[in-house]
Amino acid sequence: MSDGRTEVETSGSAQGVEPPARDASVPTPDGWTQETRRIGTATPDGEVWKEVAYYRHPCGMEFVAVPAGGFIMGAPRDEPGMRRSESPQHEVRITRTFLLGACEVTQEQYAAVTGQNPSRFTAPRGPVDSVSWDDAAAFCARLSEMDGATYRLPTEAEWEYACRAGSTTVYCFGDDPEPLVDYAWYSRNSGSRPHEVGSKLPNAWGLYDMHGNVWEWCQDWYVDGYRSRAPVDPTGPASSTYRAVRGGSWFDYPTPLRSAGRGKDQPFNHVDDHGFRVVCELRP
Repeated sequence: MSDGRTEVETSGSAQGVEPPARDASVPTPDGWTQETRRIGTATPDGEVWKEVAYYRHPCGMEFVAVPAGGFIMGAPRDEPGMRRSESPQHEVRITRTFLLGACEVTQEQYAAVTGQNPSRFTAPRGPVDSVSWDDAAAFCARLSEMDGATYRLPTEAEWEYACRAGSTTVYCFGDDPEPLVDYAWYSRNSGSRPHEVGSKLPNAWGLYDMHGNVWEWCQDWYVDGYRSRAPVDPTGPASSTYRAVRGGSWFDYPTPLRSAGRGKDQPFNHVDDHGFRVVCELRP
């Protein structure tokens, strides 16, 4: 990741030293390494420097441990750009810590697992694009077979919880869309294409590109609104026509990039501004 705001890398092969032992409280699969970095993160109070632990899969994907906790999901009625599908606001509780990809899955990572690269905008460190929900789910299944852990797409609740990273504002960094250029690739600055992952500021939990670059597939089926959602570890409806996507993309204006913003698409569609990031479930 190359956001240019990594002050200190406390360990890692780039410095010629071995990574520290894994944190026993985060039981990652065998073969993973852990590295703690001091990075500039985006918060409603401005850029804050903090240490974030990154957990690295042998294929190169890096993950952040997202802690269990609660948040208010959805958009308030007075939020600019708010849509009916983002209401009503409701309390959600995530009961288990999970590992979430620090970045969107890149083309080189996707190819390492599947042997293919379907992307329209080819770049090894760019997010894989033009993948359907079915493709993303198959990637997770293949990765699970490879090392015995459980990989899947995030639920919408997990995705929004991680995107907000403790914030209650329109974006993870505040309400004003003007600073988006520092945090996201979108219509104003993208040049009509996605860009290398991790090249903008991360949010307060060290996650990159939660706003913009490519829409990210979620595990849930999509329906308008949240009236039937469970308050604890919700997984969405049992069936629908569409799957949910989150985060907005290089093509979009600021409104779809909001933390509460939702999109939808049919699970078999291949669209050049759709990608994904991965959850790894922690062992009990």
